[in-house]
Amino acid sequence: MSEVEKIRCDACPVMCYIAPGQTGACDRYANDSGRIIRTDPVVMLSHAIEAGHRLVPFATRDWDGDPLPKDTFVTAIGSGTTYPDYKPAPFIVSSRVEGADMVTVVTEAIFSYCGVKVKIDTDRYLGPEGAVVRAGGEAIGHVTTAEYGSQMLSLGGVHHLTGGSKAEGRLTCSAMLALCNGEAVELTIDGGSAVLVQAGKPPIVDGRPERRMRVGCGSATIGMFAVQWQGLVDEVVVVDDHITGVVSEHQAGKVLGWEPTGIKILGHRSTPGRYFKVSEPGLGWGGTKLTDPLQILGAWNPKKGARPGLRLLMVSTTGEEFAYYELDEELRPQARPLPEALRATVGLIDENCEPSLCTVMFMGGAGGSLRAGVTKNPVRLTRSVQGGETRLTSGGAETYVWPGGGITFMVDVTRLPKGAFGSVPTPALVAPLEFTLPRDAYVAMGGHEGSIKTLDQVLADGGEYPTAARLEGWPK
Repeated sequence: MSEVEKIRCDACPVMCYIAPGQTGACDRYANDSGRIIRTDPVVMLSHAIEAGHRLVPFATRDWDGDPLPKDTFVTAIGSGTTYPDYKPAPFIVSSRVEGADMVTVVTEAIFSYCGVKVKIDTDRYLGPEGAVVRAGGEAIGHVTTAEYGSQMLSLGGVHHLTGGSKAEGRLTCSAMLALCNGEAVELTIDGGSAVLVQAGKPPIVDGRPERRMRVGCGSATIGMFAVQWQGLVDEVVVVDDHITGVVSEHQAGKVLGWEPTGIKILGHRSTPGRYFKVSEPGLGWGGTKLTDPLQILGAWNPKKGARPGLRLLMVSTTGEEFAYYELDEELRPQARPLPEALRATVGLIDENCEPSLCTVMFMGGAGGSLRAGVTKNPVRLTRSVQGGETRLTSGGAETYVWPGGGITFMVDVTRLPKGAFGSVPTPALVAPLEFTLPRDAYVAMGGHEGSIKTLDQVLADGGEYPTAARLEGWPK
């Protein structure tokens, strides 16, 4: 096949030469009889389409003008890019919403500056804060600060995508793409665990699926359930890597009239009934290394209430681990079967735990020359988004826009239709963006007024990269 038959695609910085009938390196653009086309359909969303989807003819003479639902929203999924950014966005669609003339500017954005924030609902120890996170042996991010009942990872970013070796960039890009498209990715953490992560699914830590996240720290668990334990047991210790709670010393117990028990906790006492550092973090009770909770107990003090027969419940913050003891004549805890009445209170902790899931948030900076596809004066778009006049969505999903300079946003990947994200081998991720604002405001900011089309015109004429269109229901 001669070079003459190939045509150059300028949809990304790679600038592939594509032979007839073939796709470029990204598999997203193809040479169709001498014209570059987008291989995936443009996705349109409608609340009127409750289940499944249907294909509609697009940019062909076969379209018969069949009306689409009135609330049809053109997403950027499959639309094509503005690259090399001197030209208007692929689709600038006019619509009428509740009597107001609106414009939606649609483009697939190429992100070298992007990352993924992963929330993993577990108390299990995944690795030290700041530890390197790897995929396929390559560093792709790090462990960041833990949050209440969840471990957090920060993945990707420009330094991993473009600042390291080719292998690091390639594996960072592929891992982020898979996570953003709802696929499972195995990650390993230096000095910690192996975790299988998939958006909307429970994490699997070192081969063990997580079922639930903790109801709260040990202190919070005491506060919630002290009333349930009163009269059934003399002492309760809720074991937690962060804050271990002791009901007889805790303010909740004091208010309820709980008697002192002479218990001794081997940890750093914070405030009454709250202890730090009872153990190193790990995969045991309450995110500690403990397999035997008695290891955190010192000698019982008979002068402060310890006595033979004293009843002790030790339980984790998820209710998964629990043990019942009674003090013998030498004030040593002896394991006993859990009384039926206490079993119900342990079950209540379990019932109040939420399902353990992985949350994947795509984060990107919609800056640079991409904004020139929206307006001839790019800074006005930034100001309009930050001011709330322009609504930014990603594949139709709501985004959170960070305050401050630029258009830095986050979006929950489970809110987008399947396959919404792509990549190019620069390496970079490709994410759909839609900017919606009043038509008058769009024109006033220097928008590409001559490129505005109605939905019917979009269907009939197509864009720069013609393809099919797919009509789907809004993701639940």
